[in-house]
Amino acid sequence: MAAKGYWIAHNVVHDAEAYKKYQAANAAPLAEYGGRFVVRGGQQINPEGSWNSRTVVIEFPSYADAVACYESKSYKAALALRIDIADGNLVIVEGYDP
Repeated sequence: MAAKGYWIAHNVVHDAEAYKKYQAANAAPLAEYGGRFVVRGGQQINPEGSWNSRTVVIEFPSYADAVACYESKSYKAALALRIDIADGNLVIVEGYDP
């Protein structure tokens, strides 16, 4: 069985109302590729380094699914809604499967 894949994002949202449109638009591609929110905002502290105010972790059945979702046309359409209303970073990483 392949190791799971994860999107780990830390963002600053500049327009909360417009961000809701992005969230609605990303629901279909995330579901299509088996994405499941593990962390979606919520309380956080930053004891080391620098980090943005919103952290999101999405788990996928595999690393390949995580990459394919990001590269899909349907996610790119959702991303176009977010690009001007939030700043941040995203890493797609393979989970650890001992």
